[in-house]
Amino acid sequence: MMYNSCQYRGRCQSNGLKDYGPNPFVININRATLQNSNYRTALWTGQHLQLTLMCIAPESDIGLEVHPDTDQFLRIEQGCGIMKMGSSKDSLTFQRQVSAGNAIFVPAGTWHNLVNTGSVPIKLYTIYSPPEHPFGTVQRTKPDEAAASSSCS
Repeated sequence: MMYNSCQYRGRCQSNGLKDYGPNPFVININRATLQNSNYRTALWTGQHLQLTLMCIAPESDIGLEVHPDTDQFLRIEQGCGIMKMGSSKDSLTFQRQVSAGNAIFVPAGTWHNLVNTGSVPIKLYTIYSPPEHPFGTVQRTKPDEAAASSSCS
């Protein structure tokens, strides 16, 4: 059974969470991360950096991916899971248990996936350098991400 607490209910830009870049901006990142219920919400997009909030439901994952030219930082504020990384999608030799308070660094060109193994949503923020998603990206659910990706091909 898929837990749906990360599925957004209502307007996409809930609780004032929207893309504030590239303007100067200050926010309580812990509070914003915990209030986000969308799979992905771009909170700040600049020319060289992007911050997005994510909510990964129990028994779900981000999905195996690689960003050839983008370094990525993730900070977990709630939940627990397994972070898998490696040099190819068939060789995820780096695997670590992760939980609230952990910081994860993913070098450009590294295959990776975060799997939620807990009973509550993983709430995290991630910083991409350079930006990975279009300005203002809001994906209510993981299937919304797949639909956005396929519509761009």
